Amino acid sequence: MNSTSSKAKKTSGNVVITAERCKGCGFCVEFCPTEALKLSSQYNTKGYHPPTLVFKDKCNGCDMCGIMCPDFAIYGYRLMLK
Repeated sequence: MNSTSSKAKKTSGNVVITAERCKGCGFCVEFCPTEALKLSSQYNTKGYHPPTLVFKDKCNGCDMCGIMCPDFAIYGYRLMLK
């Protein structure tokens, strides 16, 4: 077993999405290194497609989505698994 696989078992990730801040630019989806996000088919009140976490098990909580979002509509965080 290498150190990468043992680290993956100890942490998981999740994202928080504030859909009403989103302008649907898709930067979060484009730059997600694990391809865990996609733009929703739903519209927010401004008429944009906010992102949604489609593969929760792929998210590692790296916060690349939050770094790339110009509207602070999303951020990622890591969870320690027991």
